Amino acid sequence: MSAQRREFLPFSRPSINEDDIAGVVESLRSGWITTGPKTARFEEEFRAYTGAAHACSLASATAGMHLVLLALGIGEGDEVITPSLTWVSTVNLITLLGARPVFADIDRGTMMITPAGVEPLITEKTRAIVPVHYAGAPADLDGFRALARNHGVHLIEDAAHALGTRFGNELIGSRGTAVFSFHPIKNITTAEGGMVVGDDEELIEKIRVLKFHGLGKDAWQRYSRRGSNQVEVVVPGFKYNMTDLQASLGLTQLPRLEGFNRRREELANRYDRLLADVEEIILPSAPRYPHVHSHHLYIVFLDTDKAGIGRDDFLTRLKERNIGTGIHFRAAHTQQYYREHGFGPGLLPETEWVSERLFSLPFFPEMLDSDVDDAVEAIKDALAEARRP
Repeated sequence: MSAQRREFLPFSRPSINEDDIAGVVESLRSGWITTGPKTARFEEEFRAYTGAAHACSLASATAGMHLVLLALGIGEGDEVITPSLTWVSTVNLITLLGARPVFADIDRGTMMITPAGVEPLITEKTRAIVPVHYAGAPADLDGFRALARNHGVHLIEDAAHALGTRFGNELIGSRGTAVFSFHPIKNITTAEGGMVVGDDEELIEKIRVLKFHGLGKDAWQRYSRRGSNQVEVVVPGFKYNMTDLQASLGLTQLPRLEGFNRRREELANRYDRLLADVEEIILPSAPRYPHVHSHHLYIVFLDTDKAGIGRDDFLTRLKERNIGTGIHFRAAHTQQYYREHGFGPGLLPETEWVSERLFSLPFFPEMLDSDVDDAVEAIKDALAEARRP
């Protein structure tokens, strides 16, 4: 084994600076640490950034997806078309609401479902399509909007990876209904947290009520001077609210998003150049329609035939060389619960090919160019070791 890094390079690390810390400390000292004025301000600034008509903050993107599906009345006997190559939360939520996930296969190069692949799956039971904007690239919104309109179904964009992504000249979130994530590995973070944006004011207001015990609008103000101690439950709800501690991070992170994304693009371009001649590594392809990639993840595929080693064993060898990696994602339909409930290997050949070979390399704005060089050198070294008898 050749010389390697002395310190472990993690797959991801949140970008936290002194302004972020000061904002959280300010909230702690204010005495208002749960949902309050900073949360309301973050909602408005995020709405303004995306150009959305309405925005509602939540404890997580999972909470947001849950309430969108619930507010649309999706439940027993309904079908929702979505990819299996995604974090399993969306599939879990469809299932927990009593509906049936219908998995569309993906385009191998972009790792996303396509309108052409989805249309044959639409039935009279289909209530919604949930495409995922994958790794920072946008799904084909023109095609999916046409499908949704022609078949009278809802379109819900999983935009967890897509903050700053553009479809053509259109910023993701500026139209339709989209769900964003602020998990620590995302392009900005609030530690945990999510946001639902949309055109439909009635839908967003339903979500706003459902996220906090089913109380009426602006219930958080009941402890302020202008609030009322009396509350009214208008529908049974949940405890899915974002806090001011989280929103403090969002308020200082959001203005830095474009800078974060520019650095991510630089790192991605460097990886692309250095990996271009590594024949065992396959780079995904970009969507063929005009777009701006936000580079949430840097994903590659291991050509296991050429490498002579399985993906998981290969990642172990990278870890031995102090290079962290991620898997985004194992196909949901191959997870134990879904294997036991009518799904399983053989259902989605393109998804399964990708799921068995993909991995995410270290990727975050504070990385140095030399970190990329180290990761690529470790890949080459691990491949050379695998070839040795």
